[in-house]
Amino acid sequence: MESEGRRPYRMGARAAAVEATRARVMQAAGSLWMRRWFDDVTLQDVADEAGVSVQTIVNHFGGKDGLADAVADLAASQTEITRQAPVGDVAAIVGALFADYERHGDANVLWTAQMDRVPAIARAAAHARVQHRAWLERVFADRLPAAGPEREHALNLYYAATDVYLWKLWRRDLGLSRGDAERAMRDLVTSIDPRRGHDAG
Repeated sequence: MESEGRRPYRMGARAAAVEATRARVMQAAGSLWMRRWFDDVTLQDVADEAGVSVQTIVNHFGGKDGLADAVADLAASQTEITRQAPVGDVAAIVGALFADYERHGDANVLWTAQMDRVPAIARAAAHARVQHRAWLERVFADRLPAAGPEREHALNLYYAATDVYLWKLWRRDLGLSRGDAERAMRDLVTSIDPRRGHDAG
């Protein structure tokens, strides 16, 4: 007869194994979707990459859309960790953004291009927009108007100045070095400081 002491240990080990499998599948799917279109990646592709069966993926995530939702949630949580910057420190703010964009910017652009036809990506993009706006409210708290239309206007300006597509324009389309692109974003962010408009008025 199995002792009471060993049963919780075995249950804990099983739970850990389940989580390890989930993590491996999400990592495999995320890696594939960073390089290929959503529709071009099959569950079999993910299964082969993760070293599991398709049925295992279905058991854990329900299917491709459920897996995409889980990968998007994971990416969102990792973004929160990597984008740490002191309030009002423009150089640190831009540096944190570029640290993220240099690793994930191409994948973000690839995913965003598909959001009109892939519901899971549309949900992920909507969540990312809300998250980015909240981050901007935190890191630019020292220079945002308290409330009302002026605050919304300032947030819209900061959103445009820090969007991943602007990173793509500078780094991929125009071929700027990372240093030159970061300088351009710093200058743009500084130039739209809404406090100067209030001081002038």
